Amino acid sequence: MPKVFINCFFPVVGWKRNYCKISGLQCDHVTKLSNRRSESWLTVNKFPGAITRPVSTMHMPPPLPENLLFRQLFDYQSYTYTYLLADQTTKEAILIDPVLELLNRDIHLLEDHGLTLKYAVNTHCHADHITSSGELKKKLPTCRSIISKASGAQADIYVKDGDAIEFGNLAIHVAATPGHTNGCVTYIMHHGNRPIMAFTGDALLIRGCGRTDFQEGDPRTLYNSVHEKILSLPEDTLLYPAHDYTGQTVTTVQEEKSFNPRLSKSQEDFIKIMKELNLPYPKAIDKALPANLVCGIIDLPPK
Repeated sequence: MPKVFINCFFPVVGWKRNYCKISGLQCDHVTKLSNRRSESWLTVNKFPGAITRPVSTMHMPPPLPENLLFRQLFDYQSYTYTYLLADQTTKEAILIDPVLELLNRDIHLLEDHGLTLKYAVNTHCHADHITSSGELKKKLPTCRSIISKASGAQADIYVKDGDAIEFGNLAIHVAATPGHTNGCVTYIMHHGNRPIMAFTGDALLIRGCGRTDFQEGDPRTLYNSVHEKILSLPEDTLLYPAHDYTGQTVTTVQEEKSFNPRLSKSQEDFIKIMKELNLPYPKAIDKALPANLVCGIIDLPPK
């Protein structure tokens, strides 16, 4: 009986017979197999009249640390994902790519779980929203800001390729992935002596990638970065982007190597695609970029 991976982190619960669509296919019988937090998959008994990809291309999600608290949060204005990671034993936490307008949401979530925010971490100097790193530091004195030195932005701590960011007994490791901007980095979490998940920023999106026509962007550099630092990870590594515009939440190395319409191409084809996109001028860049260069510290309007 084939096992099919569902694109979600948490255990799949509450599914009913005859009402599950996986990859857009109607299934006759769906049975929940496990509530263990590392297993977010279903057994599918039958795909009536459907043409499916070979099951051998599917991967079980890798097991996650037992002490990891993980939340994926979304901003409906900029389509930005913010990620909360915490050690449930020590209660130390980090936020990756926090958004200014959702400052209170993130603080309340930290309070709900009794967490201490150690770091506000950015994957790069964003042009589509303002980071809340500076305001988080004002509200939460334990918090320090982190960004790559190559970003040119201000922060309390600068990181480079090969560095580790520790919180409690957990850590994420820094991989330099320039190309969208000079300062882009990917944060990789390991467990059991292997990578299990990566936060790719704008370097790699689900079935896409960040644009390369502004902010020191370069398509050749981006192609090399993604293939050398992200798509070289184990094929079942979970990839979490900084944005998604189609309602998807997570992908894997294997999926993007196979199905990414840009990055599955040759380098020269990729460069041609990126140069012919003719994207509009980013609507928030004139406000967001100057603010993010100074850790998102701006004069907020009175409430």
